[in-house]
Amino acid sequence: MLIIGCGDVGLRVAAMLPPHMRVLALTSSAARAPELRARGIVPLVGNLDTAASLGRLAGLAPRVLHLAPPPGEGRGDPRTRNLTRTLLRRGATAALVYGSTSGVYGDCGGAMVRETRAVAPGTQRAMRRTDAEATVRHFARIGHARASILRIPGIYAPDREGGTPRERLQRATPVLHADDDVYTNHVHADDLARACIAALWRGATQRVYNVNDDSVLKMGDYFDLAADLYGMPRPPRIARDAATGQLPLSLLSFMSESRRMDNARMKRELCLRLRYPTVREGLRVS
Repeated sequence: MLIIGCGDVGLRVAAMLPPHMRVLALTSSAARAPELRARGIVPLVGNLDTAASLGRLAGLAPRVLHLAPPPGEGRGDPRTRNLTRTLLRRGATAALVYGSTSGVYGDCGGAMVRETRAVAPGTQRAMRRTDAEATVRHFARIGHARASILRIPGIYAPDREGGTPRERLQRATPVLHADDDVYTNHVHADDLARACIAALWRGATQRVYNVNDDSVLKMGDYFDLAADLYGMPRPPRIARDAATGQLPLSLLSFMSESRRMDNARMKRELCLRLRYPTVREGLRVS
C-alpha cells in the first residue's frame, strides 16, 4: 500500500495494518526517511509539486491512500493532478482513497448533510478540495480504478498535536452566543484511520463518505463540554458582530458555516463501528 501525505493519520493507518503488508510512503523530506523506516514504512522521496519526481510511484502499489493537502493558495489542486497522472501511466492502481474535507459542502444553515448534497464551497480552501475530488473521480473513470472520497470534519485525539481544545481553553478564546452559534462536526483520529483502511478494501467506486462521529453539537457547546471534562473555565460567549474584531479570519471562517453531517453511509457500507462515537468518549481519555 502507498500512502501519500503520511502525517499523523497516515502513521496511524500504517500502524493498524497487518504486519505482512508492505507499506510505502511518499515524503518530500529526506530527513523523514529514518522516522518512517523505524515505523516499518518504506520511504520514497518525491514532491507532489514536481511531477518529474513522482515517476517511481507508477504501478508501485495496488492500493493508494491520498491524504496530502492541496497548495495553500489558488482554486485548484495541481498536486492531485500530478499524482493521478503518474498513477495512470501503468494503470496498476486498484483502489484510491482520497481524504477531502467537509468544507466542500459550504454553509448549510445547520441542515443535516448527506453525501448526495451538491457541493457549494464557500472558501478557496474548500474550492481546492472540490477540484481535487473532481480529479480523483476523473482518475477512477479513466483508470478503471475504485476511488472513494472521504469528507472529513475536525480531527481530534489526545496524542495528536493540537488535537484537543485545551490550548484554546487556556487562552480563553471566545465562542459565539447560542443564537449565533454554528453546528460543528468531529472525528477521532483513530476512527478516521480505521475509516481509511475500510474504504481501501470496502469502499464502492466513485463513492463519497462522510467520516464523522455521532455528536450533534454546536461549536460553543463543544468547548463547554471540553472545559467541564478538563475541570477548566468555560470560554466566554460573544455576539457574532463582536467576533469580527476579536478573532482571526481563519477561525471566523469556521464560524460562518453550520452543518450536521450524516454518517449512516459510512457505517452501513464501510461496516465501521466507531470506537469513539461522540467527543465525550474521545475527550475523556485525554
